[in-house]
Amino acid sequence: MEVITRLFKTNIRQYGMIIALVVIMFLFTLLTGGLLVKPINITNLILQNSYILVLAIGMVLVIITGHIDLSVGSIAAFVGALSAIMMVNWDFPAWVAVVVSLVAGALIGAWQGFWVAYVRIPAFIVTLAGMLLFRGLTMIVLEGQSISPFPGGFQKISSGFLPDLANTATNMVSILAGIVLSVLYILNEIRDRRAQLKYRFEVSSQGLFVLKLVLLVAVINVFTFMLASYAGIPNILVLLFILIVMYSFVMGKTVMGRHVYALGGNEKAAGLSGVKTKKVTFWVFVNMGVLAAISGLVFAARLNAATPKAGTNFELDAIAACFIGGASASGGIGTVFGAIIGGLVMGVLNNGMSLIGLGIDWQQGIKGLVLLLAVAFDIYNKNKRAA
Repeated sequence: MEVITRLFKTNIRQYGMIIALVVIMFLFTLLTGGLLVKPINITNLILQNSYILVLAIGMVLVIITGHIDLSVGSIAAFVGALSAIMMVNWDFPAWVAVVVSLVAGALIGAWQGFWVAYVRIPAFIVTLAGMLLFRGLTMIVLEGQSISPFPGGFQKISSGFLPDLANTATNMVSILAGIVLSVLYILNEIRDRRAQLKYRFEVSSQGLFVLKLVLLVAVINVFTFMLASYAGIPNILVLLFILIVMYSFVMGKTVMGRHVYALGGNEKAAGLSGVKTKKVTFWVFVNMGVLAAISGLVFAARLNAATPKAGTNFELDAIAACFIGGASASGGIGTVFGAIIGGLVMGVLNNGMSLIGLGIDWQQGIKGLVLLLAVAFDIYNKNKRAA
């Protein structure tokens, strides 16, 4: 019991947000008469929040380094506008427009990263300027008009689903995906546990470990069965899964990830330890630019139009997702998985409050309180550890 308590305290933000997500889903399931967890609504939740989750993955890296990026919503809108001009007005092939859009996002990130990393202008100021600049450029290139429709193949980024193996009522690809993910998860957890035991790290008991595996495998398969009961696995979910796995690996298993955490924890100490702090900061902002471009493309594909108002408040939702998911406002702390959980908390709150008929005024107020409580909880735990 003592080991369990210690493990929970060590990961209190992450576990706390998972518990909060479960409680929020249970509450809104009761309030909506089960509507929240219907397969069609679960699919809609994924589609509606996909572009915010993509942004949250990049934003958590920026926050871990001790910075902030207020421009991502405007960058997403600008890249969406560029892609529309290329595909709709100039008849570029979709893949060419996507590649050019991603390069544009990287260049924008490099532009902002240069001012933050090498000129040493605070990221708040640089990205605030970027927010205004790229919002203005979006309106200029679109001339105040929406551009649509996109080619059908491009729309499938956000609205398409993986094809099924057979014409059955239940999507077999989703069922098989659940089984494969369960096996991979179990093998990965067993490997990690053996490595921890080999180096004499503290681990949970065998019984608790098995219970955790059973519960998470059940969650994975229930989730994929719900998707299978509607239309299967959305294409955007595949993209999200790849990004989550890739960035979790980079942050948890590579030198680059350790350098990002070191920079956020103590920049001077990281520099003295050999971390090229300016270079790390620069590439974190380049990465954020690319992910903002992906988010803009996903949103444009879902809306089937590029509009001057696209991306409004995306940056606030992404930042809120990171802080709710356990990132520290002072840098050095945060995980990709935590940012995704924080984004899902915000998404379920939005969806649940809409289903029960709460107005946008109440929704904004409640989300603001949730964010404030999450950051206050972080400060409380930090002060408690320091005491």
